[in-house]
Amino acid sequence: MPSIARAQARTHDDGLRGHPGHAMTLDVVLGGVPTAINKAVFTALLDNSVASTYAPYARAVEASSIDFTDLVFLARKGDIPYSLFFAPLPVVEAQIKAKTAKLLNGLTKDTFSVNSRDRVNLSEIELIVKDLLRKQELLKKNDATLTRNKIVGLLGKPEKTVEEDADRLMRALGLSHDAMRSTSNKKKALDMLISRLEANQVLVSRSVNNFMPQRLTNVKFSGMAIKDTKVPYIFLAGGDQGDYQEPVGRRIFTLTLLCVLVARKIFAPVTYDGFSTGSDVGREYDIVGAMLMPRSELRTRDLVSLNEVKSAADDFKVTPSAMTVRAMRLGMVTRDQATTHLEELAREYSQRSKPKPRQPKPVNAVRSYNGREFSNRMLDALDSGRISRKDFCRSVCLNHIKPPQINDFREALQ
Repeated sequence: MPSIARAQARTHDDGLRGHPGHAMTLDVVLGGVPTAINKAVFTALLDNSVASTYAPYARAVEASSIDFTDLVFLARKGDIPYSLFFAPLPVVEAQIKAKTAKLLNGLTKDTFSVNSRDRVNLSEIELIVKDLLRKQELLKKNDATLTRNKIVGLLGKPEKTVEEDADRLMRALGLSHDAMRSTSNKKKALDMLISRLEANQVLVSRSVNNFMPQRLTNVKFSGMAIKDTKVPYIFLAGGDQGDYQEPVGRRIFTLTLLCVLVARKIFAPVTYDGFSTGSDVGREYDIVGAMLMPRSELRTRDLVSLNEVKSAADDFKVTPSAMTVRAMRLGMVTRDQATTHLEELAREYSQRSKPKPRQPKPVNAVRSYNGREFSNRMLDALDSGRISRKDFCRSVCLNHIKPPQINDFREALQ
């Protein structure tokens, strides 16, 4: 890396030409000696990374000054070579453009929103996207048995009805309505759905804070689908999304929605709000409804009272809010009735007791974040000598487990 003195010379020679005045610069202080850099370079690099959420960034912008150790700290958090802060602005802008293009090659630029007020900034999920993209490449490099994915683009040409689209996708997954409803609870139904996706080379990662490259703090989104012709990755965000729905049923709907998007060749973050009674939800939502709550079977049930809605939601392994909106869209309840139910469900949910989160065992947390299919295939690569134990712990498990724990990790996948 260049010394700070050489970087200083480059900054003054190239980066600050045509930008006179202290307001356009920011001092990097090392050993009490300030070195001026282009403030636009500083903000451009960090605004495009998770590092902008850390306190030293805000202090530096306000004071137009930062200690070199804080600069290095922010650079590491943002996965940015610190020498870039001393580069000319056009060079930095080109680097940012190249990085964004590479990231968005696996993710469409706009958020796919279904009745949501929230949008997702790339910097809020950037490190997770990069890690899942890296995992896709790692798996393709080490597993010659992978084939072209038959789910990707399956619904690129829509059938005449959403029911036909739903049936086609469920047949491809090897999933049936009876199998989902016969599970003993929603957690088992979610596990079944994940297993059918992963059996078809659609990888599923679940959010586990402190075991991912990036914490999801105050980020309101449900999940995302990351593009690949062989192993698309679906990421399910965890925690309370702030829309008053019980988490497991919500994840079943979100996962099914993301599966539909993969089949439609749409790869994007999803911010799904199941409490809207609007009419702009689109075909993807109705395909999910047909997969989880088929019209022919709901027509045999009464869904007027809230207790009837809750009972049906338990039977079909969805949230009561999703059942309410589906019944409304099928004309089984009025919009006013649906709104009344949703308001009551929100009130009940807000009064629930919240269990304290427990820190999972590292082997279980890594299993959830990686997904079983990716983990098992990479264990095969380890067993066949295509990757070392040290590299397995670093590349596959992000160093959250050590080589002596690999057998424990193997057992956790059973």
